[in-house]
Amino acid sequence: MALTFMQMVQKARENVPGITSAEAKERIAAKPETLVIDVQDAADAGACGLIPGGVNISLGMLPIRADLELPENLRDPRLADRNRPIITTCGAGGQAALGAYILKQMGFTDVAFIDGGTAAWKQAGFEVEPLK
Repeated sequence: MALTFMQMVQKARENVPGITSAEAKERIAAKPETLVIDVQDAADAGACGLIPGGVNISLGMLPIRADLELPENLRDPRLADRNRPIITTCGAGGQAALGAYILKQMGFTDVAFIDGGTAAWKQAGFEVEPLK
């Protein structure tokens, strides 16, 4: 059975915890090693801005960058530790849920997504920085 984007997001939400922007901010403060990944395409992430200290790895490239069996030049070393806390985000939260679910399926043990994405982060009054 074919799934729609929203059905895939729903399945992801059933398997990975969504957290509020405030909870994300608290987690980042409590565990500074937390990696915040904006999974939007670079143009979209650049338009929204990044959560301070966050990185942009598009949803399409995320499983490649996290795959420890691929050649080293394709991987992102920040994704080598499966126990590193990771929070995914995007514009509104749908892609972030999918990204978090992908990482969970790949063996990451401490992964969550920001419910409402970077838009909710900004609406909560938290800062963003330009995409580098």
